[in-house]
Amino acid sequence: MAELLADKRSPNTCRAYRKDLQDFFSTMAGEELSQGLILQFLQLDRFTALSIVLEYKAHLIQRGLAEATVNRRLSALRSLVNYAHQVGCCDWTLVGVKGEKVIKYRDTTGISPEQFKRMLQQCDSQTLRGKRDYAMLCLLWDNALRRGELISTKIQDFDPEGKRLTILGKGRGTQRESVALTPSSIAAIEDWLTARVESGKGGPLKPQDPLFSSLNRGTVGRPLHPASLERIVRLIAQQAGISKRISPLRLRHASITAFLDASGGNIRTAQRLSRHAQLETLQMYDDNRQEMQQEASSILANLRK
Repeated sequence: MAELLADKRSPNTCRAYRKDLQDFFSTMAGEELSQGLILQFLQLDRFTALSIVLEYKAHLIQRGLAEATVNRRLSALRSLVNYAHQVGCCDWTLVGVKGEKVIKYRDTTGISPEQFKRMLQQCDSQTLRGKRDYAMLCLLWDNALRRGELISTKIQDFDPEGKRLTILGKGRGTQRESVALTPSSIAAIEDWLTARVESGKGGPLKPQDPLFSSLNRGTVGRPLHPASLERIVRLIAQQAGISKRISPLRLRHASITAFLDASGGNIRTAQRLSRHAQLETLQMYDDNRQEMQQEASSILANLRK
């Protein structure tokens, strides 16, 4: 189990993987996840193991779980069994266990540029916290950064002279990539760092320190927790009078959609901005932005008048 988890680079992936396996064993065996329980399962004969997994799949469906959740939990089991098969711990796989068909759709709605401007206006430029939050919002919008990309950056990753920021992108392993910064983002980051030094909070700055640190008592100077960034963005949106629940991911969606609107649907450049590996993902943003299905339905409705 430990060896398999070590192959999962993201802490979030490790937590989700362990949670999915725990659900399987607690559901089908009524016991907590353990090394002994895993070995007991892997040592079953193929017919018995497949029967148990298929029964578990039926149980997930009966619980009313979404198809994507069912498939993710089955995928966790397949990964476990495949790894065990590779190292010689079992002589069968779960190739015959198929997942549920999922219609690909992603809600890419976010907020308008005008609403985002209202969010920026909520950041008090006279306070240390306001300067930090303003700089983070600028990066989230201008560079469509993911939550993890923002909170994992260090001071040494910020290059104001070269106008670049080095980030650890999603699915890149340990490989880091450089993104270009806008003058306004650079100014906001420099303003935050200067104020941070002058405040004396967290001690002298070091290159390895987080670019955006916590300002809460007891955690000053430490990296922002993902939940903290989520809370900061949500509260600022509420203060701006935005009723929709806003998160860093929603801001990323909003910035990509806003760029597509402003550029007339330049998907290729949008891919450079968003750093999506698949152009197909950007196509979903563009389709949602243009409401193509509604346009087609309207044309058909006019034809029957």
